[in-house]
Amino acid sequence: MQGVEQLRTAMRGTALTPADNGYNAGRAIFNGMIDRRPAVIAQCDGVADVMRSLDFAVTRSLPVSVRCGGHSLPGYGVCEGGVMIDLERMHQVYVDPSTKTARAQGGTNWGQFDHETQAFGLATTGGLVRSTGIGGLTLAGGHGFLMRKYGLACDNLISADVLTASGTLIKASATENPDLFWALRGGGGNFGIVTSFEYRLHDVGAVLGGVLLAPFSEAMAQLRFYDSFSVHAPEELGVLAALATLPDGTKAVVHLACYCGDTVKGEEVLRPLRTRCTPIADQIQAMPYAAVQSIVENFNPRGMRNYWKMVYVNELNDDAIATLTDHYSKVPAPLTHIVVYSFGGRVAAVPDADTAVSFRQSRHAVIAIGMWEDPADDARVTDWVRQFATKMQPYASAGFYPNYEANAEGGAIAAAFGEEKYQRLVAIKRQYDPGNVFRLNQNIVP
Repeated sequence: MQGVEQLRTAMRGTALTPADNGYNAGRAIFNGMIDRRPAVIAQCDGVADVMRSLDFAVTRSLPVSVRCGGHSLPGYGVCEGGVMIDLERMHQVYVDPSTKTARAQGGTNWGQFDHETQAFGLATTGGLVRSTGIGGLTLAGGHGFLMRKYGLACDNLISADVLTASGTLIKASATENPDLFWALRGGGGNFGIVTSFEYRLHDVGAVLGGVLLAPFSEAMAQLRFYDSFSVHAPEELGVLAALATLPDGTKAVVHLACYCGDTVKGEEVLRPLRTRCTPIADQIQAMPYAAVQSIVENFNPRGMRNYWKMVYVNELNDDAIATLTDHYSKVPAPLTHIVVYSFGGRVAAVPDADTAVSFRQSRHAVIAIGMWEDPADDARVTDWVRQFATKMQPYASAGFYPNYEANAEGGAIAAAFGEEKYQRLVAIKRQYDPGNVFRLNQNIVP
């Protein structure tokens, strides 16, 4: 492509084209279904590289995608025929233990972030998989084990440095560009490229966490108990339940817990859950917080084909539970699973108007995670996931979480925010990106 050599000269990082070694590895992301070919992959080493890469794309009217951790389910980080701005090399984290804050570059993932903050016994709400980028997760809201105690990831965001479509680097915070700061907390990557995030941290040392496995034959009773237990548990407990298939092919109920308080108290809190089943295995124990953060990776290996659907529900009644268990009994692929995790606590306590995040009062998120290897199974597994979403509609409350939707596009994205917030987001999008340069996301059209 014309001008690539000039871009290479201008960058401290690397600009790859399809003819270069490393190009195919550079365009590979978490979801193995995504097979797009950017014209240029700009592997940025700093803000100057990001600015020059964006200018290169905009002056040539090329599509722009922004990759952080590469965990976007629809593969928004990789564009077809445009410029993929890859922030992965920008992963420095600077912790100030005296103020309990951290500033992290935009390409940082949660494993890298936790590695630095945990050296000081500190953490903030982060994703459930360490290789998830802080950018995509925080900008959509940010669910994680610590959210019931400390709020969503975006609730802990203090400020952000944002490169806008015009090529201007600005700061967004409660006092600087507050409208943009509001939109960044839930509105996704629509408003610019966030080159750094500043977070509030909390004291998080050893936690009581791990996996409890129960027989699938007890699924009805387990999920019925989970519905009440999870909601009435103290805020220190982050917990989920999953219907999953073990490596030996056995279907099971999987509980995953993280109690971020006194571990003796945590033993008391978790005892009802642990004694309610006939355990296949009970691996709940005191462990570092970062160890809990690594567990989900065993269920979500990188490079598998992925297709997900989710609903919010306010009650897991017997009919809803029967629908879940019956549908999972016909699961088409062994790594495919259904996850239920719960909100409440600080998530619900943050006033709805404070951020672009909606549906904070929801009780549970229920997600069908289609995951498989063979492209020949694409139709079979995606149909199963879509059927799950259809069958769960009678029990669903409003809205959805954009990061868990495989195809939340067009007018459908408004349902993730509600009409009033969506219209406010449209107005802010029009102010900061009137040409919709940043459209490869859960797009809010200006």
